[in-house]
Amino acid sequence: MLSSSKQLFSQAQGLIPGGVNSPVRAFKAVGSDPLFIDRAEGSKVIDVDGNSYIDYVCSWGPLILGHAHPEVIKAIAAAALKGTSYGAPCRQEVEMASMICEAFPSIEKVRMVNSGTEATMSAIRLARAFTGKNKIIKFEGCYHGHADAFLIKAGSGLLTAGVPTSPGIPPEWTAYTLIARYNDLQSVRTLFEEHHEDIAAVIVEPIAGNMGLVLPEPHFLQGLRDITTQYNSLLIFDEVITGFRLTYGGYQNIAGIKPDLTTLGKIIGGGLPVGAYGGRQEIMDLIAPQGPVYQAGTLSGNPLAMAAGVATLRMLKEGHIYHILEQRCLKLVKGLAGLFADAGEKVCINHLGSMFSVFFNDSEVNHYETVMRSDTERYAAFFRAMLQLGVYLPPAQFETAFVSLAHEEEDIDRTLERARQALEMLPKRG
Repeated sequence: MLSSSKQLFSQAQGLIPGGVNSPVRAFKAVGSDPLFIDRAEGSKVIDVDGNSYIDYVCSWGPLILGHAHPEVIKAIAAAALKGTSYGAPCRQEVEMASMICEAFPSIEKVRMVNSGTEATMSAIRLARAFTGKNKIIKFEGCYHGHADAFLIKAGSGLLTAGVPTSPGIPPEWTAYTLIARYNDLQSVRTLFEEHHEDIAAVIVEPIAGNMGLVLPEPHFLQGLRDITTQYNSLLIFDEVITGFRLTYGGYQNIAGIKPDLTTLGKIIGGGLPVGAYGGRQEIMDLIAPQGPVYQAGTLSGNPLAMAAGVATLRMLKEGHIYHILEQRCLKLVKGLAGLFADAGEKVCINHLGSMFSVFFNDSEVNHYETVMRSDTERYAAFFRAMLQLGVYLPPAQFETAFVSLAHEEEDIDRTLERARQALEMLPKRG
């Protein structure tokens, strides 16, 4: 008899392309069928078959407090009793905007949208309007959503599928997107030397999180700031993942760098759909209705998403939470490193704060080329073993895992014990 997850996946494949509403959920990269989740609480997700898993996906990052945190649920319920959508301004969006501007010194004004993709595509439109230039620079392996301008050597699901770009994008449009190498300032300088009169902006994940977790090398981000300033182009930090994940603010707060524009999402919605982009007032004032750059959205600033986000940020403002997250993630990472070493497995574990990635790779992973040398089949085998033992890791080598406040010491200890068992289950190497 088929499990409920398998039954639902079979039914979904006849109704939804690939049976899922976002590609990486299909579990193709790990040679398995997806879980269908029935409910979640704290550090656990429970599938429709009743199996419980310690969850390190955390809805791909937003659930920094864990699933169904009581304060967030209370805020959503209270907001819902007043109506789910107005198509008009509400108090919560003003409160959220105030909290973002307070937390990010680089953001003087902010516009709410409904997703990270909306935020990034709006930010580059705004950058082009402000500079009067047309081209943008992005980095191979960095993912900024599924807008046409970004689906060139992108990360996340495109890396998993081995697709360098996406059909349906006219070739002429790709001429406006230039590709540089993450952590390689010279590749950026070369592009500016060739196209300096027409580069509107450089967009970058300050911490790359969509080719697995890849950290910026010293001086890389400051170098981008210096180069864009020199050529009168804008610097856009895509902090959809890192916004409020590592500190109360963004990675820019830690690095001490002020980009011209910042895109946000995930955590600021407390688990509900959300996005935002913001920056200097003189740039943001070009957006309609104040300026000529058009961007709109019926559900932008939705009262439920804003209420959930405000409740989340209020808790995160208690700074000790980040210390707890960092210590729990560090314990997990150190424990995993020891287990892999004892098992003779060559891995590189990148981590920062409450984010980590396990690369089955015998070299340091610091840019796209080294990411792509990873043993995806070995990762898939480890993923399947961990899932069988009740631990839910990202279902692809090229994604980032997250620790939430709901992950207790017991969860970390149990995860390490399950990892030891999983390593024993892996097929022996040739």
